[in-house]
Amino acid sequence: MKAAPFAYARPAALSDAVAELVDADGGGKVIAGGQSLVPVLAMRLARPTTLVDINAVTGLDALRTVGDRLEVGATVRQRRVEHAPESARVPLLRLALPWVGHRELRSRGTVCGSLAHADPAAELPAVASCLDAELTLTGPEGERAVRAREFFDGAMTTALRPEDVLSAVSFPVAGPREGFGFAEIARRHGDFALAGVAAHVRVDDAGGVSAATMTAFGVSDRPVTRDLTSLVRTTGGDQTELAGALDDVVREVVDTDGDVHASNGYRRRLLRALAAREMAKAHRRAVRGTAEVES
Repeated sequence: MKAAPFAYARPAALSDAVAELVDADGGGKVIAGGQSLVPVLAMRLARPTTLVDINAVTGLDALRTVGDRLEVGATVRQRRVEHAPESARVPLLRLALPWVGHRELRSRGTVCGSLAHADPAAELPAVASCLDAELTLTGPEGERAVRAREFFDGAMTTALRPEDVLSAVSFPVAGPREGFGFAEIARRHGDFALAGVAAHVRVDDAGGVSAATMTAFGVSDRPVTRDLTSLVRTTGGDQTELAGALDDVVREVVDTDGDVHASNGYRRRLLRALAAREMAKAHRRAVRGTAEVES
């Protein structure tokens, strides 16, 4: 199939992009990389009256560290973030990006585009939720900041209004005593995850767990984040003990119905195993002070 007819605009300023969306009166769609939107258009699951291409907008291609935050503009490609020296300060991004689709898709797809699309099985919304990244939404009234854990409302539903542009996202950079883990299970690499987990653990100077967070994806209609500080502290980050202690959390988190790929029960078993392994791995990395490379 081909997309339904639409008007096309390619503004050079963010204010003009917002104006185009306002003029579209709810019928506008923003396109940057197009790796999520174009297939939806081709299947006619979406029929926007106006497509607003933001690739020529000045300043949206910025990738920079500002203080203790990594800022990623709306047109920054995933492949660029995957290999940029700046992103090494956000290890969870580095761990997750190789799991996003395929290299060719990451070469065109954008970080902000994946967040705006909000697929429940996508990796980057889970990373943003785990780190509680800050998203910058630009609309007719100007900019407003939204925390990632408040941004995702449901499957492909977010806090973005029809006249808004997700203009940037900023991730907190890792400290010296923070560790991370990331893994997913899919039928084939690049397929949608049947279950996945992003993990973050911070320890104090004495090696005690001061914070532990897990975000699950592919198992609900949005990324689901839970505070596991007490569990990781009680188990000492031991993988076997964590697997036994996660039953109640997993039962509550996995609320998606079964489908032809995996049942609800199978997804729970996957998530329990992944969460225990990656939380234990994040704990070891935090204790060793090696955010990414230690197994």
